[in-house]
Amino acid sequence: MGRMRDSHSSFDEIPGTPLSDVKAVRALLIAAAREHREMSYSELLMELGHRFTRPKMRALCRALDTIDETGRDAGEPELAALVVRESDRLPGQGWWVGKVNRLGYEGPWTGKEALAFVRSRQQLAFDHWSK
Repeated sequence: MGRMRDSHSSFDEIPGTPLSDVKAVRALLIAAAREHREMSYSELLMELGHRFTRPKMRALCRALDTIDETGRDAGEPELAALVVRESDRLPGQGWWVGKVNRLGYEGPWTGKEALAFVRSRQQLAFDHWSK
């Protein structure tokens, strides 16, 4: 599913998987969950054949929301928790805002507590998809 490129290829030569293709995005996230690993936004975009840009990241986040809504309806743990910023290894602001809306959880959102909360959400995905 990943788009491996040789040294003679450039991102501009290969069309990427549409970011609205939730099936493809979900498959990459399930593979990551089975491997017990998180992915950065950049890494996920690259696997889909795109360079990181803010508009592409926002489009990817819309797909992540759709994936998690559908998964919740099916009783699955969220997969968006696996997608993190490279700087602090935490999901982006949109993920946190969604947590407040869905769970009424208001913090703490920084430091060790935030990281522990994210790791607990990731572990749910790891456990579910490793069965």
